[in-house]
Amino acid sequence: MSESGYEAAAIPHPQSPLLTELLRDVSRSFYLTLRVLPKHVRPQIGLAYLLARATDTIADTALVPLADRLHALQALRERIAGTRLIPVNFGAFAERQSSEGERMLLERVEEALGVFNRFTYSDQQRVREVLSTITSGQELDLKRFHGASQKGIAALQTEAELDDYTYRVAGCVGEFWTRITRAHLFPVAPLDDAKLLHDGVRFGKGLQLVNILRDLPRDLRQGRCYLPEERLRAIGLHPADLLDTVNEPEFRALYHTYLDKATAHLAAGWEYTNSLPRRFIRVRLACAWPVLIGIKTVEKLRATNILDPQLTVKVSRGEVRGIIASSLLRYPWAESWRRLFPAPEGRISS
Repeated sequence: MSESGYEAAAIPHPQSPLLTELLRDVSRSFYLTLRVLPKHVRPQIGLAYLLARATDTIADTALVPLADRLHALQALRERIAGTRLIPVNFGAFAERQSSEGERMLLERVEEALGVFNRFTYSDQQRVREVLSTITSGQELDLKRFHGASQKGIAALQTEAELDDYTYRVAGCVGEFWTRITRAHLFPVAPLDDAKLLHDGVRFGKGLQLVNILRDLPRDLRQGRCYLPEERLRAIGLHPADLLDTVNEPEFRALYHTYLDKATAHLAAGWEYTNSLPRRFIRVRLACAWPVLIGIKTVEKLRATNILDPQLTVKVSRGEVRGIIASSLLRYPWAESWRRLFPAPEGRISS
């Protein structure tokens, strides 16, 4: 197997705490994906994740006033874009973090930017583009839900708003991932780039939609409803009605429609995975694991009353280990590998 890179990239020392210990502390399951990636793309994807996680942490620091959070996000966006020369200092945000990893991340943003500045110009531009899009989604989220609470739930209004949100915070990552791996790993492989990018976007949207559907009870109690109000009104419900488990039978059909949509997006992610050159085992595994964990989560969500806030839907560590083991064992047999993902009953185009 050959996994050689074609674009030159400045790669930090493999033992750099920034891209090892710190990333492990804040990335949860993504660290599994990062570890299996080829070294030619691991720093760029890992660093982009760290900076995106930093902007997300800033946006989620509720103890800091909204205006200050928006100002901090703008300052970091300008720092990444290279239009701001003054170093950023997020000490006021760091001291309000309950997670040691997130506190350290905010304290070391300038160190992360130092790693970023050692990338090639092309890679810097790719990272800038994806982070600009992600940050725009976070800023929109902050403004949309400012002042919302369990007693006054704010909701997305339309399907278009939901699609736009899932693109900004995750679909754009599929584009970024595709461009980075294409440039560094298989630039001359005969692939349909338009379809690859399209499926990559759906891949990201699918993962984000699974998160939205899984986290529905918690988000509602924080005053956030990501399911469009127009769809709820069509079945005689309002966002606040989803706080009561007695409304689950009326809500079930609509909820399962979104599970179907998430499944179809993940199926596009599986097609994306299998369209990559077969010899690039590491990249295919890095794509396969989140897809397979995502579809396992969907299966669990189908079997529960999602409006019950006492229930926690999660793929266990043992199940994750099983997914990883199965993918490794079945990789040599293409058809057996493809059957890791259950064939969806239908498709939803986008």
